[in-house]
Amino acid sequence: MALGCTEPIAIAYAGAKAREVLGRTPESCHVRCSGNIVKNVKGVVVPNSGGLRGIEVAAALGIVGGDAGRELAVLESVTDEDRAEVRRLLAAGFCSCELVKGVENLYIEAIVKADGCSASVEIQEQHNNITKIVKNGEIIFEKCGGSEEKQECEGDAGSIDLHSIIEFAGTAKLDDIQPVLAKQIEYNKAISEEGLCGDWGVRAGKNLLALNPEPGVHIKARAAASAGSDARMSGCPLPVVINCGSGNQGITVTMPIIVYAQEYGMPDDLVYRALALANLAAVHQKKYIGRLSAYCGVVSAATASACGVAYMLMRRCGESNEELYRVIYDTITNSICTIGGMVCDGAKSSCATKISVAVENALTAMDLAEKGCVFQPGEGLTMDCAEDTIKAVGRMGREGMRETDIEILNIMLGH
Repeated sequence: MALGCTEPIAIAYAGAKAREVLGRTPESCHVRCSGNIVKNVKGVVVPNSGGLRGIEVAAALGIVGGDAGRELAVLESVTDEDRAEVRRLLAAGFCSCELVKGVENLYIEAIVKADGCSASVEIQEQHNNITKIVKNGEIIFEKCGGSEEKQECEGDAGSIDLHSIIEFAGTAKLDDIQPVLAKQIEYNKAISEEGLCGDWGVRAGKNLLALNPEPGVHIKARAAASAGSDARMSGCPLPVVINCGSGNQGITVTMPIIVYAQEYGMPDDLVYRALALANLAAVHQKKYIGRLSAYCGVVSAATASACGVAYMLMRRCGESNEELYRVIYDTITNSICTIGGMVCDGAKSSCATKISVAVENALTAMDLAEKGCVFQPGEGLTMDCAEDTIKAVGRMGREGMRETDIEILNIMLGH
């Protein structure tokens, strides 16, 4: 669960933890971060900030009013007095920023100082993964980003494939998966409904329904997913359950499945299994691309959600396992070989419209797959099987778009 866009929240978390380690109110703060963090913080509203944006805002808000014990919900405790103090500190030049090159795509270091004392907190690889804490020049905590401890905690993603994901979705004990998925449904549905009712961002979801007075299920799914992003990117303080470190991806994985489940009256157990499949299918795609890159992650999330929708529809109709696997494989191929490569130019209001496009693309890919239509091997990045196609598109996103990522950042920074 995370409150607000995960990149500014990670900065706020680092700031709050650094203040905690320092043990007193800092006199200054310096934030060092990777290009992808800069890109994803520059244009998004920091939640509970009163409409403010930027690295300095996120760090100062975490330092002044954040609760490091809440990790990615660090800013839930912020008050009006905290917001006023942050504005005062920003005007006084309390915080400075530095772009760090040659580090992981997800890299943050918050350094705070007061009365001749200092503390720093470093985050890498995941938004709440603290890898080093230093106080007065002495390392008091350190761990390797790719440690055996991390792999033991998370499991070995390299051993997962599409077949095992689909098999797991059908055989997992509901008591094991329901607790986290029930929260995903509750939180992500709530912020989607807020986006549809309120006037957040460009109102992509709300306007989509207004333009289609009698919307079909495709339109409803697009609107529900994009509305959640409308609210989240504009600073809505409601929490969401994330996927691959991203709230937008968590919303995109969830909402099309919820909309289809409501449309067709799906039983709860089938919804949970579809969500389990979708969450894992999104993680599976992103492991080849990386957590942050120039490849827009909502393409992976929407593709995965369409797989979850296909799972529900086909199980409801009693289709064979062979046909179920084929449709899911072909849905993935059709989807990522159409708009795989949509660029990420940071977190901001246009993420909502990208989600709308990605969901429509993925559901069209599913409809084609159900009719036996799929792109053939040798056509562009389409390989001999869906598994190899995921790897090929992932390589394109990770390696091929690396220079694209750098150029996007240069353009955004005016270089």
